[in-house]
Amino acid sequence: MTVTTPLGGPGSRRLTKTGVTASDVVLRVGRSTMRFDRRATVVTAILAALVVVMVLVSLMVGEYTIGPTALWDTMTGQPQRRLDRFFVFDRRLPRVLVAVGVGGGLAAAGAIFQRLYHNPLASPDIIGFTSGSAAGAVIVLISFGGTLTMGAVGAAVGALATFAIIGVLTLIGGLRGTRLVLVGIALGALSSSVTAYVLSRAFLPSAAVANAWLIGSLSGRGWGHVLTVSAGLAIVAPLIVLLNRSFHALDLGDTVATTLGVRSGRARMGLLLGATVLVGLSVSAAGPISFIALAAPHIARGITRTPGAGIFAAACTGALLLGVSDLVAEHAFPAPVPVGVITVSIGGIFLIWLLVREGLRHRV
Repeated sequence: MTVTTPLGGPGSRRLTKTGVTASDVVLRVGRSTMRFDRRATVVTAILAALVVVMVLVSLMVGEYTIGPTALWDTMTGQPQRRLDRFFVFDRRLPRVLVAVGVGGGLAAAGAIFQRLYHNPLASPDIIGFTSGSAAGAVIVLISFGGTLTMGAVGAAVGALATFAIIGVLTLIGGLRGTRLVLVGIALGALSSSVTAYVLSRAFLPSAAVANAWLIGSLSGRGWGHVLTVSAGLAIVAPLIVLLNRSFHALDLGDTVATTLGVRSGRARMGLLLGATVLVGLSVSAAGPISFIALAAPHIARGITRTPGAGIFAAACTGALLLGVSDLVAEHAFPAPVPVGVITVSIGGIFLIWLLVREGLRHRV
């Protein structure tokens, strides 16, 4: 393994003979080469560090406060009090790990959709994937009395069904731009109607639980949910790393990607399937958390100053956004509220800003 360090000074974008900019960092493992923008790499590292800080804060604050020393003793297997271990390992750590996994997974999926469709609004919650996944999970959980594992399978099937419909419509009519968003909104509405019908036929206690889940919540999350999200990330992360070079080529268009030797159809299908699995497992673990997938890639792109949001930068941003939102939902109000309420509030404002900005850009 070799690492090629930047050749130019800060901010330099001078091209080398290999076509790599002078501010890039190149990692070579055997015959494989991965190129990283230096600023994006540094920003991603900072975001990852902030995620770690957020996790530590989440473990310490709450109705039962745990100091830094007590937290260290608990994490190293020498808790000062029995309650320390209970609150850290049974209550708080699973919840914050699910927040990190779900936020990172949704943000990564959003970055993939936005870059492949070249559409700033192409996120799973806008184009119907989240609603389809939620419908699949609700059908399994209520109609068949499913377990957590069955709910995850139902969510994945719902997301894959939405993916299949979008794929067929794309092949038939060439969905792009506004048409993609409109079709996605229609699919989301259809999925929501299916969910509403299933809930209307359910027993009242089951319907009440499902309605609370549909808002999006991290309350009561345990190690089973952590395992579900971790399994999805473990499957998809290597796929994204393997397709990283293809991703950069696809940014230039299918024609250029094919010229560079990239099988654009296969690479696009692999990335979209990976993103779909992430959406399904994230929804099964925390419910349909809104707007993380939409907002995180835009924020990551803004702070890294790169044309396309890096998947890992977006994932760290999403993990941080959802983790902080959960802290606010849990501790900023007289009584805890579902984290979905916070993300919808933030996301609605962000969506309005994004639409206004895009409108002004098109006028210019």
